[in-house]
Amino acid sequence: MTEIYVDADACPVKAEVERVATRHKIKVYVVSNGGLRPSQNPLIENVIVPEGPDVADMWIADRAKTGDVVITGDIPLAAKCVEAGAKVLKHNGETLNERNIGQALAVRDLMSDLRSADPFRQGGGKAFSKADRSRFLDALERDLRAAKSL
Repeated sequence: MTEIYVDADACPVKAEVERVATRHKIKVYVVSNGGLRPSQNPLIENVIVPEGPDVADMWIADRAKTGDVVITGDIPLAAKCVEAGAKVLKHNGETLNERNIGQALAVRDLMSDLRSADPFRQGGGKAFSKADRSRFLDALERDLRAAKSL
């Protein structure tokens, strides 16, 4: 049975995930280090993991399997979940899969190296937009329909 795992600490689409999952009657695990308001929705389970580097990521990676959908912007977590057979969506609707995860890891490593080599090169990418939210909703709907047909 399909489940959704949300790497929730910096996730801008938690409400959208809840809305789509409710429509499809799919269980959602919202995984964080705490500080999030729990949902009253019985399909949403808030999982609070202990403080520490990558603890939430490890919790998700240990459970995600074929047919599940993982929502994360964390590329190493995405790679583990893709390897386990899960579908992975970034917050902007971009799908990470076996065809593009290697390139995503390489770009992440390159950008990390560039930031460490140039202390003035800091900051993130572009701001999260309405178009990103719309692409995410379309991608999540598509992936859930595909997962349910497995």
